[in-house]
Amino acid sequence: MPSLTLNDYLVFFLYFIVVAGYGYWVYRKKKKETVSASHDFFLAEGSLTWWAIGASLIASNISAEQFIGMSGSGFKMGLAISAYEWMAAATLIIVAVFFIPVYLKNKIYTMPQFLNQRYNGTVAMIMAIFWLMLYVVVNLMSILYLGALAIHGISGLDLTLCIGLLAVFAIFITLGGMKVIGYTDVIQVFFLVLGGLVATYIALNLVAEKSGQTGILNGFKQLTTQANDHFHMIFKKDNENYMDLPGLTVLLGGLWIANLNYWGCNQYITQRALGASLPTARKGILFAAFLKLLMPVIVVLPGIAAYVLYQQGMFQTEMLDSKGIVDVNKAYPSLLNLLPTGLKGLAFAALTAAIVASLAGKSNSIATIFSLDVYKKSINKNADEKKLVQVGKLAVLVSMLLAIVLSLALGEKLMGEGKQGFQYIQEYTGFVSPGIFAMFILGFFWKKTSSNAALFAIIGGFLLSVLFKFLPGLVDLSFLADSGFSKANKDGVFEIPFLDRMGFVFLFSVIGMYIISVIDNRRGIRPNGLEVDSSLFKMNTSFVVGSLIVCAILVALFSVYW
Repeated sequence: MPSLTLNDYLVFFLYFIVVAGYGYWVYRKKKKETVSASHDFFLAEGSLTWWAIGASLIASNISAEQFIGMSGSGFKMGLAISAYEWMAAATLIIVAVFFIPVYLKNKIYTMPQFLNQRYNGTVAMIMAIFWLMLYVVVNLMSILYLGALAIHGISGLDLTLCIGLLAVFAIFITLGGMKVIGYTDVIQVFFLVLGGLVATYIALNLVAEKSGQTGILNGFKQLTTQANDHFHMIFKKDNENYMDLPGLTVLLGGLWIANLNYWGCNQYITQRALGASLPTARKGILFAAFLKLLMPVIVVLPGIAAYVLYQQGMFQTEMLDSKGIVDVNKAYPSLLNLLPTGLKGLAFAALTAAIVASLAGKSNSIATIFSLDVYKKSINKNADEKKLVQVGKLAVLVSMLLAIVLSLALGEKLMGEGKQGFQYIQEYTGFVSPGIFAMFILGFFWKKTSSNAALFAIIGGFLLSVLFKFLPGLVDLSFLADSGFSKANKDGVFEIPFLDRMGFVFLFSVIGMYIISVIDNRRGIRPNGLEVDSSLFKMNTSFVVGSLIVCAILVALFSVYW
């Protein structure tokens, strides 16, 4: 039975005291300096440095879905799952160059505000509800369940208790506001990276020892030898994991849509940079891009190491779920249980840091959207800043309570029984992301895009995603197999990989938006354009150099592990 020793708990509680104490200090200091209660709570306007923005982006992004879900996908698929992380590094540069300047120039603080300003209140309200549901039902619920599953696997504590404790810790951080979240995230990232590197070091050493050698380099060499099939970034059509990562789609198709939507059109992410100046925001986002390059070392390599060790006879019982099925989500916790006393507590703290930071970031975004874009616009238009902050804090509590209930009721069904938790999150987020991204990208750069076209992207994009999901049950899609756009599942039914579905939905959404906008323009409807000119996209030399270094590293990585 997994458990933590007294020394492990001491290390963990030291971490808790440091984060909580620093957060309280920032909160007290913030109360003395603040000039705008709502902007300070929701945005930390003008107070986050570039390194705090970059650290907060990563701390909020890297959570149980990576440590547990992506590590589990590393166990099953190998290094190819790193495409999400490495493509994100390139995506962050695009967002810093093209998206953030538009938001800051037009004084955009929330994504629904952008939609209201660019289209109309109806589009903004529909998307506000969409985002709130997505954040609670998919993001908060999955992070809570996968995080609690990991904590349970390491500590032996009751799963329900783990869910409750994570929620309480996250609420404590969230109620301090975005400034507290931003600066405590710096500590969280330190523990996250340090603890993650320790786990990777131990895993590689163990692989080396099992082969009669020592050292992490020998361990990595053994990984590439014993699990050679786990070190290819681009899958061929006959690969069993092709449905999850369909070949060149990771470079040319749906993965770009998933990343650009997540990093550029997502309140939860862009919120970190929306209160800063453009140079500060760009530096912070570039810093996050460099950190992204490191993430597969922390979350994917341990999963591959767990696979090699499993093949050698380890974790034969630890990796099984209640039904006797190999649960890939238990790969990372199984590795952490091998750590010596003290280091296990450090890794436990790192994992908790990742989970709590992500929960806090999501909760703050929920509070921001509900307070500023739902409550202020439709329920109480005269609400003052103090009232908005109170409503925001209540939204945090309610959303976390809903996430607890959902994780207890649906967590095992949706992410247990051997399913890949990371893939669950990506697929179900992908039901709305193609339409949202189409609406944003045309809204940015084509002034003729109408509000009716935006409505089509929201509602039509979602319905198209649902149609493509269930299309295999209605139509024989085997004719797409030769082109790689469909593959037979275990029941012999030809399905379209979800990343390809996202690409198709995006294209249809753009075409539909273009046709509707042209018709609206001919009817005399004049859309609301944004202030966009070429001067917004000028970059300073240091940012260009840093971006080129990131791109060069990405080219090298994909070339070596193609």
